[in-house]
Amino acid sequence: MSYPASTHQPLLISATELADLLASAGRTDVLVLDCRFSLTNPVGGEQAYEQGHIPGAVYAHLDSDLSGPKTGQNGRHPLPTHGGFQATLRRWGVTPDTRVITYDDSGGMFAARAWWLLRWAGHTNVQVLDGSWVAWRALHNTDPSRAPISTEAGVRTAWPFTLSLHADHVVSTQQVMDSLVYATPDIHLIDARAPERFRGENETLDPVGGHIPGAVNRFFQLNLASDGRFKPADQLRGEFESLLGELPLDTVVHQCGSGVTACHNLLAMEIAGMPGTRLYAGSWSAWCADPDRPVAR
Repeated sequence: MSYPASTHQPLLISATELADLLASAGRTDVLVLDCRFSLTNPVGGEQAYEQGHIPGAVYAHLDSDLSGPKTGQNGRHPLPTHGGFQATLRRWGVTPDTRVITYDDSGGMFAARAWWLLRWAGHTNVQVLDGSWVAWRALHNTDPSRAPISTEAGVRTAWPFTLSLHADHVVSTQQVMDSLVYATPDIHLIDARAPERFRGENETLDPVGGHIPGAVNRFFQLNLASDGRFKPADQLRGEFESLLGELPLDTVVHQCGSGVTACHNLLAMEIAGMPGTRLYAGSWSAWCADPDRPVAR
């Protein structure tokens, strides 16, 4: 599988590093994406952005910018269409040289989705703000001049970005089903949902509780330390190795409820030096749309 590496910058950027970058008079083009969102209040993230955000940041809405049209069979947050996401990146003014920084206020669960989408689209110069909005606010409280907060909408100049999708980064529902029917060793699922949802308990987002047979559970929050930042790379690597053993990385496929927090586990594995894993974008919400598909609890 062809999988481009993030060769331009480290995968994560700290609040202090971002502050210094934005203050640099000679900096290259930087696009900051505010990805704050609430699954229970779809306008909440945009409202938070309007109340205050990192200066120059553009708001990236999970439903309209980071997802595509729903059909009832492709999950709650299907991938954007080729044309739709290309138009979004053009509107954001992404060029081959643009350095993109994504952040949210949820430990990276939505920022990681934007990070993954950009790489899927062929743009590898993208980082996630480690510690999220909380880290920026903490720096602002310490030194407001170094980490200011703005209420002015970010303005970008459109640019004719050409999308180059990496289709082999994505696994379809049919591929997952075939791996179960034919017991093939090419797909091993990691489910990023909370343990109780994985077990089929307290399901509030999807009409059916449970998980795809054979999947293992790795709650995405386990990737974070107590301060809300990602754990060190060696610690993440040890935890994923304990979960997966000697499985080839190109057989590892991430899923969750709708293909969002799965990207957090995918990012964590890349931080751990374990690249090349894939995404089942439809995830549980697409899988359980067909009552004939098997369910484990």
